[in-house]
Amino acid sequence: MSTSLETLDWVVLSIYFLALLVIAIWVIRQDNKNTEDYFLAGRNVGWFVIGASIFASNIGSEHVVGLAGTGAESGMPMAHYELHAWIVLLLGWVFLPFYMRSDVFTMPEFLEKRFDAKSRWFLSIFSIIGYVLTKVSVTIYAGGVVVSQLIGLSFLEGALLTVVITGLYTVFGGMRAVVYTEALQTVILILGSCFLTYKGFQAVGSWSELKELAGAEHFNMWRPVSDPEYPWTGMVFGGAIVGIWYWCTDQYIVQRTLAAHNIKIGRRGAIFGAYLKILPIFIFLVPGIIAYALKQKGVLTYERSDQVFPVMVQTLLPTGVKGLVAGGLMAALMSSLASVFNSSSTLFTVDIFKKMYPETPEKKLVRIGQLATVVVVVLGMLWIPIMEKIGGGVLYKYLQSVQSYIAPPITTVFLMGIFWKRVNAQGAISTLFFGLFMGTLRIIAELTVSEGDTGAWAYFATINFAHMAIFMFLACVVVCIVVSLMTPPPDFERIAGLSYGTLSAEQKKANKGSYSLVDVIASVLLVAAIICILSYFTG
Repeated sequence: MSTSLETLDWVVLSIYFLALLVIAIWVIRQDNKNTEDYFLAGRNVGWFVIGASIFASNIGSEHVVGLAGTGAESGMPMAHYELHAWIVLLLGWVFLPFYMRSDVFTMPEFLEKRFDAKSRWFLSIFSIIGYVLTKVSVTIYAGGVVVSQLIGLSFLEGALLTVVITGLYTVFGGMRAVVYTEALQTVILILGSCFLTYKGFQAVGSWSELKELAGAEHFNMWRPVSDPEYPWTGMVFGGAIVGIWYWCTDQYIVQRTLAAHNIKIGRRGAIFGAYLKILPIFIFLVPGIIAYALKQKGVLTYERSDQVFPVMVQTLLPTGVKGLVAGGLMAALMSSLASVFNSSSTLFTVDIFKKMYPETPEKKLVRIGQLATVVVVVLGMLWIPIMEKIGGGVLYKYLQSVQSYIAPPITTVFLMGIFWKRVNAQGAISTLFFGLFMGTLRIIAELTVSEGDTGAWAYFATINFAHMAIFMFLACVVVCIVVSLMTPPPDFERIAGLSYGTLSAEQKKANKGSYSLVDVIASVLLVAAIICILSYFTG
């Protein structure tokens, strides 16, 4: 992409960075007096900014490039993950009221209030290690690739530049800087990608012509159960298990809704974020199918799937708009990176440091949070040379499968904890360790089994990762129930209001008062839209 950017493109890209700088400076000047200011933006963020931040946190540049490539290569099956918009609704309607009622900063903190300190320590340490080795590393790798393509720097220089710029405004501005810059980045990303989709349709001719050129299979979301990559059972049920973990229990996403003033604003932010979540089907996946069709027509040429998005930008977009889309890619990259920096520092400061030193003054905790962000940034930078050697494509696909092993125990503990008051601390920690053991065993199996091996160990290693998530989830549910029933029940007074079975009449009434008919209609319409999309893309 670096060779195709002209003067006007650079002007547009410069305006984007200038706007980002202005927002960052304005936010940094709003002094972060305490941890609530620094980590949750003073719990005073509006629904539009929350929804945009949820979307921007989810969509990294590797997501953009990867979805377009998948659309070109395999068509629509990955749309199942984008239709997890219904799970974002679950965050707003089911989970968020419990989180806000318990007045927590982090998800591990909620586990301590619902269960005990062991569960909190487990999830805190597990999440921080996971962020550094997965989210930070993949996003930095994508940053190196994207910036080197845009500006013509080396991979290492591109990755360092991205980390330093994003790290600076995250360290000084905290959560407020992250969410307000993400609101701008969401607008840029959507505008640029929508225009690319429009130009793609112009080049193809029409929707019916696209279907004819790409073939029915490219428009089929529902692959057979035996499909090695996208079995519909794995995509629907396994995907939902991973989706509940990611959208409803992961600090990375949930922290945005906790920045709301009240449950109603947080829920509306989640509903808005759910609507935005459908967009990637039409602005990333469909353009990938368009690229495949244009390749059949001889309009586009690309060798690898990860080249699809850059090639479309180079070939189809006019000068100036290329700069806008380049800004969109940068936006996607920086917003994801800022989110993970901020979430990691929140987990360390609130769940580890404050737990060890509870008398620490608020101002010092803010400084510790800034220092923790710097440490995560440095760790990410140290990881860059390793990322360069491993390679992004293989690693990203591998990390997608690893998420399917991380999710089941955490999803189980949160779901069971909220829906069944009888689940106790022993059941929760046993489930978390059992899930960790099963996931580790599966990864070892994958690494040690060779092609052509037979037997139970080989079978265990080669079960589709999405199906593996289903089996692990069912096993975790059994462990959680059995251990809880074999040990004394929790103190129901201590956990009052933290599960449906312990809600008081007053809390139930407050729940009903926290939404309006508009919220209900918006949610129902979104579910209807999801059903229509699932029905349409059947090949």
